[in-house]
Amino acid sequence: MRKVVVAVDASYNTFEMAASRGADMLVVHHGLFWGSPVPIVGPHARRVRYLLEHGVSLYAAHLPLDAHVEVGNNWGLARRLGLVDLEGFVPLAKTHLGVKGRFPEPIGLRRLAELVEEALGEQVLVHAGGPDPVSTLGIVSGGAAWEVVRAAQEGLDAFLTGEPKHETFYESYERGISSLFAGHYMTETVGVRLLAEKLEATFGLETEFVMLPTGL
Repeated sequence: MRKVVVAVDASYNTFEMAASRGADMLVVHHGLFWGSPVPIVGPHARRVRYLLEHGVSLYAAHLPLDAHVEVGNNWGLARRLGLVDLEGFVPLAKTHLGVKGRFPEPIGLRRLAELVEEALGEQVLVHAGGPDPVSTLGIVSGGAAWEVVRAAQEGLDAFLTGEPKHETFYESYERGISSLFAGHYMTETVGVRLLAEKLEATFGLETEFVMLPTGL
């Protein structure tokens, strides 16, 4: 194996891009199967057939890539934002899905949103229900809007995730915590990129990240 391409989603166009870039393996966050077996027919069969015909292996790591301390979405983003005293947040099996921490110095909510935008390249939606400036932040990438309740219960000033939900809108304002939404897709680009760096450093493989944003 010489080259690994990394991406967020296991989609047909992702497979095409990986093959066009000479990938021997494609590593993604969102795979082809979500729990129950899926019949290999229709578009699903087309995806599988393409991989087989073009000799591209596929590896998917969903929740483990959210949770991983070294190459995970949440811990990686927390370090980018400059959080310290990091701890696991939101229990998952014997570990934690997300991360929480504090800023060395309190940061204005607007400036925090700007830092997230600089780190991810995505415009951030803010529900400003909490303290300003912000001292503490919890992070769970992707679709974790309801975890704002846990964040409030743990006394955090703000909570960062990917996509908002209508039914959680008032939770921020009524619980005294700010919510920041930076896109399901963009918050989950962090882990695959960190994993690519790890593969290069450990095995000397060539790696490439392909960006195919969904706008969500």
